[in-house]
Amino acid sequence: MSESQASTSLLSDYDCYLLGEGTHWNIYRLLGAQLYEMDGVRGVHFSVWAPNADSVQVIGDFNEWDGKKHEMRKLIPSGIWELFVPRVGAGEPYKYRLKTGSGVLEKSDPFGFAAELPPRTASIVANLDDYHWGDSEWLRSRAQRNGLNAPISIYEVHLGSWQRDETQENGWLSYRELAHRLVEYCHKMGYTHLQLLPVSEHPYTGSWGYQTVGYYAATSRYGSPQDLMYFIDHCHQHGIGVILDWVPAHFPRDAHGLRQFDGTALYEHADPRQGEHPDWGTMVFNYDRNEVRNFLLANALFWLDKYHVDGLRVDAVASMLYLDYSRNEGEWVPNMYGGRENLGAVSLLKEFNEKVHLDFPGVLTIAEESTAWGGVSRPTYLGGLGFSLKWNMGWMNDTLRYMRHEPIHRKYHHDELTFSLIYAFTENFCLPLSHDEVVHGKGSLLDQMPGDLWQKFANLRLLYSYMWTHPGKNLLFMGNDIGQWDEWNHDGSIQWDLLQWESHQGLQDCVADLNRIYRSQPALYEIDFRPEGFEWIDCNDSENGSIAFMRRGHEPEDLLVVCCNFTPVVRHGYQIGVSQPGWYEEIFNSDSTYYAGSDVGNGPGITAKRRPMHGREFSLELTLPPLATTIFKPSL
Repeated sequence: MSESQASTSLLSDYDCYLLGEGTHWNIYRLLGAQLYEMDGVRGVHFSVWAPNADSVQVIGDFNEWDGKKHEMRKLIPSGIWELFVPRVGAGEPYKYRLKTGSGVLEKSDPFGFAAELPPRTASIVANLDDYHWGDSEWLRSRAQRNGLNAPISIYEVHLGSWQRDETQENGWLSYRELAHRLVEYCHKMGYTHLQLLPVSEHPYTGSWGYQTVGYYAATSRYGSPQDLMYFIDHCHQHGIGVILDWVPAHFPRDAHGLRQFDGTALYEHADPRQGEHPDWGTMVFNYDRNEVRNFLLANALFWLDKYHVDGLRVDAVASMLYLDYSRNEGEWVPNMYGGRENLGAVSLLKEFNEKVHLDFPGVLTIAEESTAWGGVSRPTYLGGLGFSLKWNMGWMNDTLRYMRHEPIHRKYHHDELTFSLIYAFTENFCLPLSHDEVVHGKGSLLDQMPGDLWQKFANLRLLYSYMWTHPGKNLLFMGNDIGQWDEWNHDGSIQWDLLQWESHQGLQDCVADLNRIYRSQPALYEIDFRPEGFEWIDCNDSENGSIAFMRRGHEPEDLLVVCCNFTPVVRHGYQIGVSQPGWYEEIFNSDSTYYAGSDVGNGPGITAKRRPMHGREFSLELTLPPLATTIFKPSL
């Protein structure tokens, strides 16, 4: 037996049993390339699950990519192959060479912690335990900062195109450079959290990270694993939470990846009606296979454990839940009861949420789920899926559809504006204006607004101020807060030069002030998910294109009155009913000249008169500015 083969396995029989059962939550500490010392000799213990391979070799620079000297041994019956290779250290590229019934395959490591810069595809040995974290204070307070009664305003970012360094060949800034610039920007703008498009390794930059191959590897485009740790640590030390996009719904067909990993459909279903995604040309995980479930569940816990991530936004949940998602009759296989629900995926998502919330209290799980599936953000013990939050895709679609109408036609579509409040408290909703709304020919949000140049900006300020005052947490994609004209391009930077213009600077100032008011007014965040936090004053004034409502916090003094005018017509003497007498200060007006508006309004405030209106004893007689939102705070 050679020196490299003489070993005691890192994996015990019990480890193999737990993996086969699908409950080895920290399997990432054993599988893959683990730095290891054996009999006083340092090296790497390699292990990979490939039960149907005839033989497996580990190859790399250390053996000139010739694996004859590094044949791995198979642990039966687990199907794991392993080998200790001495005098190999961090930074070494490697792959697995598998001899299978369908030929010889060269695969990157499913549990690899790092990878070569695409288009190169080898995994890289990495030590994830040599970074010294400084975020203990943040972790102690995270549960409060991420609470459902806390202000959560999320800035969604694609790291490769937020800002660019055109002096570099690819233009990418590093994780460390981005850390400082993004923290400074979040402080300036008042965002509480960053949400990053997937940073797990992906071969095709144009997939934005949503076609992941290296589920355990931080993309090398922006630096090393330690550089990403620094990014997150720096955010935490400056009060900013970090949420990652996580993609358990599908994976790409790339030859070095998970597809046909050991010559068989190992991670995916063999039947294309179950194993192939028709929309994206990708593969669907086999959620019924224990080892596959373990791979995914452990991966979620890995990012929370090793990278201190504060939340996972789960991509494309609807495509996981339904067996007939985007499929025609005869193109899908019903479940054991004849239904269209993917029972394995449902079970996986429930287990994911239970385990995350048990092991990492205060971490957010967020579902991008676009259907009426019940209880997405309800506890599993009540029959729900267990997510913390659900993206409100209905609100997003209805509101953008309404805003695209010319104001003169909006009175015929008033229900598109108000319908969301019928179901607003059925889930814990996050209101998203994400990257999906500014790609694939949709144009930028500013470009989607109707009217002349002034009206486009006024409409966008109105949209944001309505969004920030509507029940639910908020998410805005980069570039939208400065009124970018161009549709998002992952190969270029945000159009920061637009801020030289008063209208774009005014929009940015408007979003910053909305975040400031949002964080300072408990009425806008404390009771987001119960009816007690919201009360209509008037939702039926379609003729004037206006709505008025109240937001409440836990304390009586935490009360706000919000009025929105979705027409370009100034409404003088506009009456709304209120419950309390006294002075109502106008604390926000999206038509302010500070935001490049026309400065119509009610500053500094107005007194409620004893004149019954809308079933209330008192009323305010307002001037509603054009295409604008005004917020009033009573002095109680």
